[in-house]
Parts: sequence; C-alpha cells; structure tokens
Amino acid sequence: MEAPILGASGRAEATRPAPRVPLGELVFALLLLALGVFALAGVFAIHVPVGVTVGPTVFPIFVSIILLGSAAAVLVSILRGNRAEVEEAEDIDPDAKTDWLTLAKIVGAVVAHLLLIDVIGWAPAAAVLFGVVAWSLGAKRWWLAFTIGLAVGLVVQIVFGGLMGLSLPWGPALGWLGGMF
Repeated sequence: MEAPILGASGRAEATRPAPRVPLGELVFALLLLALGVFALAGVFAIHVPVGVTVGPTVFPIFVSIILLGSAAAVLVSILRGNRAEVEEAEDIDPDAKTDWLTLAKIVGAVVAHLLLIDVIGWAPAAAVLFGVVAWSLGAKRWWLAFTIGLAVGLVVQIVFGGLMGLSLPWGPALGWLGGMF
C-alpha cells in the first residue's frame, strides 16, 4: 500500500510507490566493484624490474581506480533511487529471449583463446577468437572474419609485443618474427 505524502499544509498531496532497488542494476554495480578490486589486486602480482621509474603497473592502477570509482558512483546512484530508463529511440525488443547458443559459442571462443595463446601464439589465437565471435553473431563471410582477426592480431602483436616489449607469445608459426622486433 502506498502511503500519502503530506505537504506543508499537512494535507495529503500525492502518492508515489515505495522505492525499489532493481536487482539487475545492483548486480551490475557489484560486479563492476568486484572487477575493480580484482584488477587492483592483480596489479600487485606484476613483476616490476628494479630501477624502473614508470613500470608496467601504472596503467593497470589507473584502470583499477577508474573501475572502482565508476562502481562507487553507480552504486551510490542506484541506492539514491536513480533508475535507468529505456529510451524510445533504442531499437531493442524487450520481450526477446536470450540466445543461449550464441552466448555459449562466444564464451567458448574466449575460453579457447585463453587456452590457445601459449600453444599457437597470441595473433593466431586472436584470429580464432575474432572469427568465431563474428561467425556466432551471424557473419556471412566467416573466412573474412578470420582474416581480419589475424591482421588485427598481427598489428597488436607487432606493436605491443615487438615494439613495446610486452610479453605476447609469438607461437610456433610466428616465432621467426619475434627476432625482428
């Protein structure tokens, strides 16, 4: 039952429903908070060479702080009663069912990517991930998705693994490139 709201004159002016915390938005905020804590805890596991002024932990700390700050802001906003509303211009079907098969394919592609990085190298594993996700989402030319994935993977591999010195494994097929950068 809704309680009447009393105005300055003591008379009931209007009624409004009791605020309710939406479970989905609360779960999102808590997952974001957990991700920020996990990322910050992972920073302390990164090996920093002795004598390095700006080491490999600077960017992860920055990202962790942004995650934690965003999570706190979303959580406070939710608890204050702010609710997300569906925009009229959004092209979504709120009654659509979740496509669990597509979701399972994408999760499987991410797991395969993680398992294949050390076996075949980062760039080919990225090509597999990109190609399977594109195929799962309905790409007509699956072979093009794998080709684009390999090209993007190679660019990232060369820039981050070769030129910046980050540890992205080249793998057996591309190991010869590792000596060039």
